[in-house]
Amino acid sequence: MVSLCSVAAVVLTIAVSYSCSSAQEEPPVVSRIAFGSCANQSAPQPIWDAIINFKPQVFLWLGDNIYGDFRHPFKLFGKERTIGPWKNVPRFSPTSEHEMQHKYQIAKANPGYSRLRENTKVIGTWDDHDYGLNDAGKEFPRKVINQKLMLDFLDEPQDSPRRKQAGVYASYTFGPEGKQIKVILLDTRYHRDPLASDGSILGSSQWKWLEEELNAPATAITVIGSSIQVISNFSATTGPILQVESWGRFPKERTRLFNLLADSKREAVFFISGDVHFGEIARYDCATEYPVYDVTSSGLTQAVEKAVPAPLHLVVRFLAWLTPTTMRVMGKSCRYRSCTYGKPNFGTIEINWETTPPELKLEVRDENGLPVTGVNISLSQLQVTKKESNEKSNGGKYQKHCSLEVDLPWIARYRLAILFFGAAAVLLLALIGLLYAVAFFCMQCLHKHKLD
Repeated sequence: MVSLCSVAAVVLTIAVSYSCSSAQEEPPVVSRIAFGSCANQSAPQPIWDAIINFKPQVFLWLGDNIYGDFRHPFKLFGKERTIGPWKNVPRFSPTSEHEMQHKYQIAKANPGYSRLRENTKVIGTWDDHDYGLNDAGKEFPRKVINQKLMLDFLDEPQDSPRRKQAGVYASYTFGPEGKQIKVILLDTRYHRDPLASDGSILGSSQWKWLEEELNAPATAITVIGSSIQVISNFSATTGPILQVESWGRFPKERTRLFNLLADSKREAVFFISGDVHFGEIARYDCATEYPVYDVTSSGLTQAVEKAVPAPLHLVVRFLAWLTPTTMRVMGKSCRYRSCTYGKPNFGTIEINWETTPPELKLEVRDENGLPVTGVNISLSQLQVTKKESNEKSNGGKYQKHCSLEVDLPWIARYRLAILFFGAAAVLLLALIGLLYAVAFFCMQCLHKHKLD
C-alpha cells in the first residue's frame, strides 16, 4: 500500500512539474511595440529616452538605421554641380566597408540605444542609406557585404537564414496562441528594379516567401514592415517638384501586394513604414474587405522641419496642409493642420488584450513621447467579412480612402506645382519689372543730365 502511494506521489509530482515547465515555456504576451527609422548616427539622439519610457517589448528598425553613404554639398554652379538639370556629380556616393562598419559601431554604442537593447528585443530591415546609397536598388554592387554589416548590427545569429539568403527580409511571431503577433519585414532594396521601370520591388524569391507567410496559420495581428510607404504616394501630388520613393511608384507591384493580401484572407493586417522624414497615418479601404492602415514614422533624427531654418517651419506645414491626399487619416484638428508631423518622431503599437474584442492603438509620438497623431481600432474592424470589398470608383467620383492619388482631378493633383510655378512666374515678372524700372530711371537721369 505504501509502495502504491509512493508511486502515485512520484507520478503526480512529475505531472505537476511538467505542467509548470510547460507554463513557463509559453511565450509572453506582447502588447507594446515601438518602431522608427532614419537615425543619423552622428546626430544627437535624445528620442531614445522617450522610446525607453514607452517600455516596448519589441523595437523595429524600418531602415536608414545609419547614414552610410556620403552626401556631397549643394552646388548649383562650378565644376562639381550636384543639383539642377545640369549637375555632373551625383548628390550621394557610397563609402567603404570600413567606413560603413565604423558608422554602425557609432550607432550601436549610442547610450540611449544601448539602454533600449538591454530589455527590448530589437529586429529590423534596411532602406537606402544603410543599404549603401541613396535611392539604390538591385544594381548596387556592395549589397552583399553591406547585408552582413547590417545583420551584425542587429546581432543576427551566425546560423540565421538571413545570412544565407539574398536580402534581409524576415518573419517573426511573438506571444502565445490566441494572442500571437506576426511581424513580416520586407526588403525593398536588394531586388528592386530602377525607379522609372515599374518593375519589381521584392523580386521573385521574396514574393514567393511573402505569399507563404501570408498563407501561414492565422495570428491575431500581422504587422508588415516596409522601409518605404505602401499606401501614400506623394510623388503623384508633389511631382515634378519633388519625387518621393514609395510603392505607389511601382503601381503593378502595389496592386500585386494588395491582391495577395486580399486573396490570403488574413485578418488584422496593417503596415508600418519610414523613409519620408515625417510621420503620418494613411488608410486604404479598397485593398481588402477591411480598412488597411499604414503608420509612417520618420525619422528618429531626420525630419523635414529640421532641414530648414525655424522661420520656414510654418511654410513647410502650410505646404504639407496644401498637399492633396486621398489616404491620410485626418483627426478633428486637421482642418487647420496637415495631420503630418515634421519633427523627430517614433511609432508605437499598443494592444489591449483584456477587452473583447481586443483593441489596437496606433500612434506617432514626438521626442517627448507625446502622441501627435493616432487611431484606435477594434480588431473586429479588421476582420474578413462575407461582403465584397469596397469598389474603387463611385460613378467616377472621388472617394476618401479609396480613390488613389493618381485618380485625383488634375487641378487638385498638381496644385502644388501650379502654386510653385505660378509663384516663380510672379517673381520672374517682378524681377523683370524691377529691372525695367531701374533701367527706365537710369535713362531718365541720363537724359536729364544731357539736357543740363
